[in-house]
Amino acid sequence: MRIVRFEANDRVIRVGALTADGVVDLHAAAIAFGMSAERFSDIAAFLTAGESAVASANKILAQSLPSAITPLSQVTLRAPVPRPGKIIAVGLNYRDHSVEAGAKALPTTPILFAKFPTSICGPNDPILIPHANPQVDYEAELAVVIGRKGKAIRVADAFHYVFGFMPLNDVSARMWQFADKQWVRGKSCDTFCPIGPHLTTRDEISDPHALGICARVNGITLQHSHTSKMIFRIPELIEFVSESITLEPGDIIATGTPEGVGIFRTPPVLLKPGDVVEVEIENLGILRNPVGAA
Repeated sequence: MRIVRFEANDRVIRVGALTADGVVDLHAAAIAFGMSAERFSDIAAFLTAGESAVASANKILAQSLPSAITPLSQVTLRAPVPRPGKIIAVGLNYRDHSVEAGAKALPTTPILFAKFPTSICGPNDPILIPHANPQVDYEAELAVVIGRKGKAIRVADAFHYVFGFMPLNDVSARMWQFADKQWVRGKSCDTFCPIGPHLTTRDEISDPHALGICARVNGITLQHSHTSKMIFRIPELIEFVSESITLEPGDIIATGTPEGVGIFRTPPVLLKPGDVVEVEIENLGILRNPVGAA
């Protein structure tokens, strides 16, 4: 199932399911079918309800209710998870990216940093370059959205805590990232964490480590890789993070980017107003964002 947050002409943001016919308003459909609609009131309620909410949504989609469907052309998609409690990002998690970044050795344990929730933006929202123009770069990443609260999660159990997957762009202000000697400020600027266009539930993806991943700027492919090339795979990351940090529904783990980022290209390819950035992950959709000035 592909879960979206969307708004139509009335400007009310709703939780929906993306189908071949358009977007199904799950809250309205649940009421129409006499089902409990509370779990569809917002994305936090949906994620907290977890598998039971997905099961209810599947029952709705199995029935015909044309009045609850809005054509995709008539809606605006918003960030699937607008204010995650935590955005936990992983640095240097692809071998070739570690090499291009000049790492003397591959990481032996995951390198973690945070992106602040205020960096979130959605599909087609502009990435805004700060006034200082601090060398803004793109990074295509597979995002994992947590669906159950957990601590000290074992590798063998890790996928039971995953709600789903989506594309993420770990936009980075390289000048600040490198000058600060740590990554949080340069990674957490407003609009520097585009996500979407939808959140695909875990059951739709048999193996998240078997997906093509790429980034394009103005239609030119600059990153082209495969999630099988991760150094630390998703269960290992969940075990490592949850050893010290409680994971909660809606938390996002950004699993790292492959080679081809702009700052390490010759010459560097840095984002500027007027550019359009696309992050595409196989079976998860295309996240498209224009670039503007703050």
